[in-house]
Amino acid sequence: MIKKIALATIAVVTMTLPLAYAGETSSDTVGMTHLNGADLKSLTDARVSLIKTALQLTPDQQQYWPAVEQAIREKATNRQARWQRLADLRDSGPIEALRGRNPVELLQARADALSQRGADLKKIADAWEPLYKTLSRDQKKRMAFVTVVSARAMRNTIERRLDTEDEDE
Repeated sequence: MIKKIALATIAVVTMTLPLAYAGETSSDTVGMTHLNGADLKSLTDARVSLIKTALQLTPDQQQYWPAVEQAIREKATNRQARWQRLADLRDSGPIEALRGRNPVELLQARADALSQRGADLKKIADAWEPLYKTLSRDQKKRMAFVTVVSARAMRNTIERRLDTEDEDE
């Protein structure tokens, strides 16, 4: 019981870190777009640690973990690069960012970004597959819990961003 409470506490704290950071940024910014490399690394380290701790991998399962961790870290790095590109566009202002731009190039850039996100998700799914097959029923339940907490944190972050955008208008 104490382990479950500890894991739940760790999950909530770790998954709400982006929200806390978003609340510290100024009202004219979009929360997590200003995470620097060190912040992103700390957040990713915490998430990786949370997942690994929650799963309590057996020695036989440990062999599958490096591929999962690498895929998580690559996705985080690619996400940071996307955020930086968006921040650069936002800093120049919406009208200035679009002025003189070819709309077809914008669509192609968006398609490339979506393809990258899809490739990142595919890489994570492929890395998880062999490990997931070895997880016990309890490990799968813990993984589901961490996933739900993470999804809620993302939803809350999106809602917070939309609220901030509404306030700015």
